Amino acid sequence: MAQLPLGEPAPVDGLIPIPIDGVNGSFHAYVHVPFCSVRCGYCDFNTYTSTELRGVSQSGFAQHLITEIEFSRAALDLSGAQPRSLASVFFGGGTPTQLPAADLVNILKSLDKAFGIDPDAEITTEANPDNLSLDYLTQLRDGGFNRISMGMQSAVPSVLKVLDRTHTPEKVPQAVSWAKQLGLQVSVDLIYGAPGETVADWQQTIDAALALQTDHISAYSLIVEEGTKMARQIKSGELPEPDEDEQALKYEMADAAFAAAGLNWYELSNWSTGATTRSRHNIAYWTGRDWWGYGPGAHSHVAGVRWWNVKHPAPYVQALEEGRSPALAREVLSGETRVEELVLLGIRLSVGLEIEKLRQVDGFDSKKIAGLLADGLVEAQAAFKGRLVLTLKGRLLADFVVRQLLT
Repeated sequence: MAQLPLGEPAPVDGLIPIPIDGVNGSFHAYVHVPFCSVRCGYCDFNTYTSTELRGVSQSGFAQHLITEIEFSRAALDLSGAQPRSLASVFFGGGTPTQLPAADLVNILKSLDKAFGIDPDAEITTEANPDNLSLDYLTQLRDGGFNRISMGMQSAVPSVLKVLDRTHTPEKVPQAVSWAKQLGLQVSVDLIYGAPGETVADWQQTIDAALALQTDHISAYSLIVEEGTKMARQIKSGELPEPDEDEQALKYEMADAAFAAAGLNWYELSNWSTGATTRSRHNIAYWTGRDWWGYGPGAHSHVAGVRWWNVKHPAPYVQALEEGRSPALAREVLSGETRVEELVLLGIRLSVGLEIEKLRQVDGFDSKKIAGLLADGLVEAQAAFKGRLVLTLKGRLLADFVVRQLLT
């Protein structure tokens, strides 16, 4: 699994240096549930199977998260932060639906008790089709959840097998149907570029995802991470290495098909039917809002301070039982770093990036914009109006665009 970044030691009391002018803007919560029934071969996330927990119990884990929530409220109060209610909550993992629905609802109630949750807040959980039933989803809806992010990944059995996914394609339509029947917004997550996946396989997945008629689709290019089972399989020749040109073709296929079906891109890997069905929680990340991340390895950002919790559930639980913050380290972001991150993330959005923001980047040369226009990487009309918006070609070369803007 990926290593956590370096930083200064985080204080055991969890206090944050709040700026003199306080904090403003929306506030959000991320809840990390680090459990999976099996570890997928491509996965580099902070997840653990039952044999890797070193004595930590899944059945008692919800209470540990609730303890951290109570700790966070006290830490913010002692730091002098003005109380803010939550505009969104996102349960990720791992597989949050490995826990009983009652546990997820109780964690959500704890967040509401600690901070309050806005009446129109977006409350999402990631879900594995294997873990869902109509009763389970009903409990979530009745407990305050209004959005499900479904891990579909592929509609092709052979691709799911390469990815080590445990569900069959037939389970996804049933789970989506239940969620829609209950009035929940639904997003499906797809992965393209798995070793051995053909263009025809990907087209089959696109067609199957669109047939679900969901409000939102996320489609991510597979990245082979060092240290994963898949990386070892590719190195040994057991699996072929993904082809970058084919990855680009598959992105173009998805974008065209989704747009034709009325789902338009609003972020590089995300398409929705409109502004009300976009992931407001993820938009909060991309626009530099504040959030507190709960659970092992979770990252947080409040008032220009970023910190991250210890990765393994065992030391995470131990810290909370001892009344200490589970944070491992943190960094206080400089003004320059915050601007650079807004550029890095803002350029990913369909609304684009204010050119005026770039003038705050050290050494920025406006001639770089002329170069991006000449290369067809940003839209000319938007640039003349003061914003940088990526073209389709620019989206495929987004990392290059960022390097041009920041170096």
